[in-house]
Amino acid sequence: MNDTRQRSEKDASTGLATTHSRAGRLFGYAVLVVLLVALSYGAWRNYAQNRQVMETAQKSRDLVPSLRVAKVKASDPIIDVTLPATTLAFTMANIYARVSGYISKRNVDIGDRVKTGDLLVEISAPEIDHQLAQAEATLAQNKAAVAQILANKELARVTAEREDPLVRKGFESKLQGDTNRLNLQAQEAQVAVAKANVAAQEAQVKVARQQKKYLSVLAPFDGVVTKRNVNIGDLVQGDATSGTFMFTVMKSEVIRTQVYVPQDQAFGVAPGVKAVVRVPELPGRTFPGTVTRVADALQPGTRTLLAEIDIENPDEVLTPGLYCTVELYIPRKTPSLLVPASAIIFDQNGIQVAVVKDGTAHIQTITVARDLGTDIEVRGGVKEGDEVILNPPVTLANGDKVNIRPAEKAAATK
Repeated sequence: MNDTRQRSEKDASTGLATTHSRAGRLFGYAVLVVLLVALSYGAWRNYAQNRQVMETAQKSRDLVPSLRVAKVKASDPIIDVTLPATTLAFTMANIYARVSGYISKRNVDIGDRVKTGDLLVEISAPEIDHQLAQAEATLAQNKAAVAQILANKELARVTAEREDPLVRKGFESKLQGDTNRLNLQAQEAQVAVAKANVAAQEAQVKVARQQKKYLSVLAPFDGVVTKRNVNIGDLVQGDATSGTFMFTVMKSEVIRTQVYVPQDQAFGVAPGVKAVVRVPELPGRTFPGTVTRVADALQPGTRTLLAEIDIENPDEVLTPGLYCTVELYIPRKTPSLLVPASAIIFDQNGIQVAVVKDGTAHIQTITVARDLGTDIEVRGGVKEGDEVILNPPVTLANGDKVNIRPAEKAAATK
């Protein structure tokens, strides 16, 4: 009975082990199947994605984009440039003392208008009157000496003519004849010296009279007194180079405007170029003029050309020393082209544009002259009439095929 029980327990344990072994194998098969399905699905998804990427890349390679273009245009033949400038009086004179003395009278002050020849100041210098009187007296003395020498010369001439026949006949010695002849020559020489003294003294009298005229300081032209540096009673020193500064007189019926033109715009500046002057404090008012004078050389430090513009100023609303702006209309001497700013490509290769020729994009390097905001002025790399792509995509490469939008085609042919 015990053997039977043991056999039954053994059979039961063997059956249970067999059942567990079969279940393990089934679970393993199931896991393997799941892994195989997952790997197959992943491989399929990866293949599908790669195929989609390849198809997209192929489509991108085969895609011909439709882009907007614009034509390269020639620049305007006139350059319109606005520059800062300064107004100056057409004529200005600094008045200095030419003689030393005291200011005895002053007739003008700052802001007074004067006419040519108006008395500005009177200088008191009595010694100049004395010098003039002395010079005139010396001149009279020299003239009297000339008259005396002329009389002596006439006496010598008469004596020589009277005694010359006697010398030839032997009644007078030859020594006497030589004496008479040489005495006449000496008198003639003295006359020349006396006349030269008279001429020199006349020049001295003129100098003294001119010094006397300098005592009255007169206005050199019609204008306005803009500076005054003397008062009644002041001592002034007269000298041609370091005399006392007294007044500044300016003439402003015509205003001289100075402007410095940069080198890249200076080549077309010449007398006759039209200009318009504007003053910020006078909005809405313009002052037309023309370039009147141009310096022959550029300033070495700034590479600018000095130009002067004369502006008629009959109402004298413009005054010397104003800050203003000058708008110059300069004829263009160097040809250039205009390219839209949206067509510019800037990368490691420099500044470029994409030019469309026969449906193909050609990347070309350009030389920029000026940035005008919406347009770029260029001097090389393209020619007038070229069609450049606006807002070119970053993927655009040299040689890519492109289509021009129909609306742009119609606009480009105009």
